[in-house]
Amino acid sequence: MSLPRFSVLMLSLSVAIAGCSSFPKKKNDLKDKGPQRSEQAYYQSAQKSLKRGQYTEANQSLEALDTYYPTGAYTEQAQLDLMYSRFKQSDYPGAITAAERFIRMYPTNPQLDYAYYIRGVANMEQHYDGLLRYTNLNQAHRDVNYLRLAYTNLREFVQRFPSSRYAVDAAQRMQHINQELAESEMNIARFNLKREAWLAAVQRGRWVVEYYPQTPQIPEALATIVYGYQKLGDQETANQYLDIIRTNYPNLIKGNGVDLNAARGKASLVNRATLGIFGREAQSFVPKNTQDA
Repeated sequence: MSLPRFSVLMLSLSVAIAGCSSFPKKKNDLKDKGPQRSEQAYYQSAQKSLKRGQYTEANQSLEALDTYYPTGAYTEQAQLDLMYSRFKQSDYPGAITAAERFIRMYPTNPQLDYAYYIRGVANMEQHYDGLLRYTNLNQAHRDVNYLRLAYTNLREFVQRFPSSRYAVDAAQRMQHINQELAESEMNIARFNLKREAWLAAVQRGRWVVEYYPQTPQIPEALATIVYGYQKLGDQETANQYLDIIRTNYPNLIKGNGVDLNAARGKASLVNRATLGIFGREAQSFVPKNTQDA
């Protein structure tokens, strides 16, 4: 039985390609020519590239330094610079890999705090990276795993290095992440309200109240709990949360219930109008760690 014309053509091309790829490469193409410059020259070249914002060139020099002088005088500082350079190129997985390697190999380095810090920041930025955030506009289904990982990284950093010069920035980032996670929970709660899944909405609201008590989403979370319990016919439990709202957010009381629209209005208008894509403070800057800083 003969193959269809298209399949025969593709098969012929595959054989031809396989045949071409089987030709041995010249030995000169496979041979590593070794270091082309001294250790110091590679390092100085990397520093010049970093100052000019030429991160691709900086990476090449720093990687060559790591390859040819793995135990040299500039090795540890070069690894720190490589984290920074990769981050500035938006190569967040590369920055994280370099940071984790540094943590593993140089646990007594005086600049170890920077590796812990940049790992958390890079994971945080992975959440916002590229066009991925535009591919699913329903925030009820947005993946927040990178944010959770970033929070864990930054919490570990702050616990280990509470006096670090990056500790204040890390704490601010953690606060921002908490708000993002709370907003994610409330987006799911809103989605559940639309489909009349009252209990699921209540559970999301209670989760925000319990785990994100210092976030701006608390008024809406409380209002969602009240509204959900009333829809479930549990007025007694709803009244318990209504008392909390009367004490803290009396403007949200509406008749015998709550004003959900007013509660939601406390969120950033721009952030909500763009489904969380815009309206957040810029958090992408990472200070360079140098020996002279």
